[in-house]
Amino acid sequence: MVGLPARGKSFISQKSKYIESIKTFMWSIILTIFKSVVRYLSWLSIKAKSFNVGSYRRQNHKHPDAEFFDIRNKEGWQKRQEAAEQAVTDMMNWFSDEQGVVAILDATNATRERRDWILRLCRENSIEPMFLESWCDDEKIIKKNILDVKATSPDYEGLNQEDAYEDFLKRIAKYEENYEPLDEIASKDLTFVKLINVSQQVIINKIETYLESRIVYYVMNLHIKPRCIYLSRHGESMYNLEGKIGGNADLSERGFQYAKKLPELVKQLAGDDHQKLTVWTSTLVRTQQTAEHLPYNQLQWKALDELDAGACDGLTYEEIERKFPDDFKQRDENKYEYRYRGGESYRDVVIRLEPIIMELERQENILIITHQAVLRCIYAYFMNVPQEESPWMSIPLHTLIKLEPRAYSTLVQRLKADIPAVSTYKERGTSRLGEIEDANNKSKHLITGEPVSADHPLAIK
Repeated sequence: MVGLPARGKSFISQKSKYIESIKTFMWSIILTIFKSVVRYLSWLSIKAKSFNVGSYRRQNHKHPDAEFFDIRNKEGWQKRQEAAEQAVTDMMNWFSDEQGVVAILDATNATRERRDWILRLCRENSIEPMFLESWCDDEKIIKKNILDVKATSPDYEGLNQEDAYEDFLKRIAKYEENYEPLDEIASKDLTFVKLINVSQQVIINKIETYLESRIVYYVMNLHIKPRCIYLSRHGESMYNLEGKIGGNADLSERGFQYAKKLPELVKQLAGDDHQKLTVWTSTLVRTQQTAEHLPYNQLQWKALDELDAGACDGLTYEEIERKFPDDFKQRDENKYEYRYRGGESYRDVVIRLEPIIMELERQENILIITHQAVLRCIYAYFMNVPQEESPWMSIPLHTLIKLEPRAYSTLVQRLKADIPAVSTYKERGTSRLGEIEDANNKSKHLITGEPVSADHPLAIK
């Protein structure tokens, strides 16, 4: 990554917990982009990891002021150089010891000298570097990102927002003194992407591999405007009542009640922004029936259809266990990779959802009404849930979820309708439906799997 502070580097890079890419000098915009690239690659099963130089520096110097980043401050420069060297060493060890695929060196990398150093080290270790720079001169974007990112930055922990803002402006000024942006002449031999004012203009140079092109395509679709994603399963269906999977059943009576209640839930959770919503549904009847009372523009996506159960479509889990015992066991052992006979796996669903994710990154406020497996995959993308855990997340019926992506995290709110519904959750190792409480009388946290007490309002009932 390359870029000045408050340009969204970290958001770009960290959209995944497991992969890291390259960082631009515009910190908060790049922070945004950086997070996004990580999240995206990890979601696609590309092994990646981020190495944040600031985290290494904070181990020994937690709360530096702007003067620490003055290039004339020899002690500050030495500490920052040591942090960069530690990060690069760990990155190289990760490549060799853990067979990593994409590493993101999350730092400003503001000068040609620093980038030449990185280039040399990478080439010596048979690693091909790609530089991603976020260039921004739009003061509104910069100010918004400073307030959004630095208010939660570890560097400003315990400092009020106004003081953090003023100090960070001074820090930017220090970096600007020696900042050398990428350009088509001096950097003509480098593989790089330069984003100008987030997505106003994109310059690409020497993009040569498939993976590089995927990263370019992804960052070209990003925006950093405030937005929310709302998620809901369809209302309870007749198949849900019968314990069957798949199919194209109508809603049950309680499912239709949820459909009537949903507009009220949306207004409650979205507030004034509810008028700006667009609704996406699958092509199956139960999602469209759930959306029929919503007064918003609606689009149907075939990619949002439920995971195809193939030969098991229309069966209960008990019937599957009797009819296909080996398959039933194999799916429990590796649910993410298991593909139903003539059907799909969770990995297959992720692949067909990629265009949905690209479009979600381009859009602002979207309400998605779809199915359990599909929502698990979408939620896993935004929340960095590991692949092996995502198929086991509990996503109850008649619950509206709000996701609000931020620079350092995604905020989550949940609103459960006061309309009963059956549980369609199957625990590992059993064919019966419904969550099983453990010996400590705890049940799964909604979606995330975090334990909460059984009487907690978010506990699964």
